[in-house]
Amino acid sequence: MPTLREIVDNRVREAAPGLVEKLDRNRIRCFSCGHCCPIADGQPGVCKVRYNKGGTLYVPWGYVGGVQCDPVEKKPFFHAYPGALAYSFGMLGCDLHCSYCQNWVTSQALRDPSAVSPPLETEPEELVADALRQGAKLVVSTYNEPLITSEWAVAVFKEAKAAGLVTAFVSNGNGTPQVLEYLRPWVDLYKVDLKSFDDRHYRLLGGRLAPILDTIRRLHQIGIWLEIVTLLIPGFNDSDDELRQLTEFLVSVSPDIPWHVTAFHKDYKMTDPDDTRPEDLLRAADIGRRSGLNFVYAGNLPGRVGELEDTRCPNCRRVMVKRYSYLVRDYRLTPEGSCPDCGTHLPGRWARAFDGQIASVPFLPHKSSRLFTISNH
Repeated sequence: MPTLREIVDNRVREAAPGLVEKLDRNRIRCFSCGHCCPIADGQPGVCKVRYNKGGTLYVPWGYVGGVQCDPVEKKPFFHAYPGALAYSFGMLGCDLHCSYCQNWVTSQALRDPSAVSPPLETEPEELVADALRQGAKLVVSTYNEPLITSEWAVAVFKEAKAAGLVTAFVSNGNGTPQVLEYLRPWVDLYKVDLKSFDDRHYRLLGGRLAPILDTIRRLHQIGIWLEIVTLLIPGFNDSDDELRQLTEFLVSVSPDIPWHVTAFHKDYKMTDPDDTRPEDLLRAADIGRRSGLNFVYAGNLPGRVGELEDTRCPNCRRVMVKRYSYLVRDYRLTPEGSCPDCGTHLPGRWARAFDGQIASVPFLPHKSSRLFTISNH
């Protein structure tokens, strides 16, 4: 009976040439994430899914760890096609090991024996056909860390863009210049989890702060639409000083970057901190606005955060998109993405018209989906 490791290792392709460098003694260096792992022959990188065999870097291919249809607001993207359906897929593995990960059954599947997510065999064409059957406008690589499975994401996104779909990454942002250049032609939207503004905190999660900040700067420079999320964890990243530094950094990149501050709840291995309260989110949002951010949102506590679920015109402050959780209740933007009252253009990626909303809650694809589980028996 093959193990999950054996199943995954048998579904691989060679890495994209721009994401690998040959070193001595059959070693290679991988550039898919900010670790830039030097990998010895016969070993995987820190992500556990990219590995060196005979001096060649092999990467995941031909499966997904799961698929789900999400409102685009769940990603969350608030300035990109409100109400649209996002066909979301992930693979297995991650380059970090956050103790509060809400997608741990896929992200930690090759580290944690408790995390079991049987992969589904598929091809890019099948995923895109499935997305179209569900009525999706976007195809999103998420659930695991998409940077470490960039080659597969690009293969899917090539098919998606040919079919007229929008493409997106939901990522921890631990990138490199090489991987962002590789992704640049194929990714329209990018959400970065900026988990902290303290390098010591990032090291507890298995990473470093600097590559994430560099990724945010580069994404903005190359014109990929960018939104930032910070999960507010009491006692970990919620001090006024840290939030001020974090939001001032975002303003230094662009005051128009939407910042979502979301509520923590006990999950996976992190069960000590209290759950985030509405007043915690309101305090953080106020810091973000005082730092100069034009678009600040609060998530995970619908109906309890005042106006912080809505998109307002930064000039006249009238509501342009009214929301409750993932539900769009009202949409007033012009076809050009401007305020109909004062004419101010709102930055984002807007549809010419609001086409309604297929679903305001996540759901599994309909039975017409042709994906099937890869047997491990």
